Amino acid sequence: MAKKNKLKDAAVKIGSAFGKAEGTAHKAAQRAAKAVHVAKLELIEVTKQVEALKKQLAKSSKRLQASLK
Repeated sequence: MAKKNKLKDAAVKIGSAFGKAEGTAHKAAQRAAKAVHVAKLELIEVTKQVEALKKQLAKSSKRLQASLK
């Protein structure tokens, strides 16, 4: 009986260690996913700003060309 208890205790320790490692990995993956999401939102915002600047530059170019004529 003593051997079975030792095996059971060892299995519990291994399972516990594995569970802790898995939990830590899961948390890291969640943080990474959140960081990717934030970066994506920032990229979308920067893209909008660039598009606005392109429109503004096009208008300015048209005005400049008209004034040079």
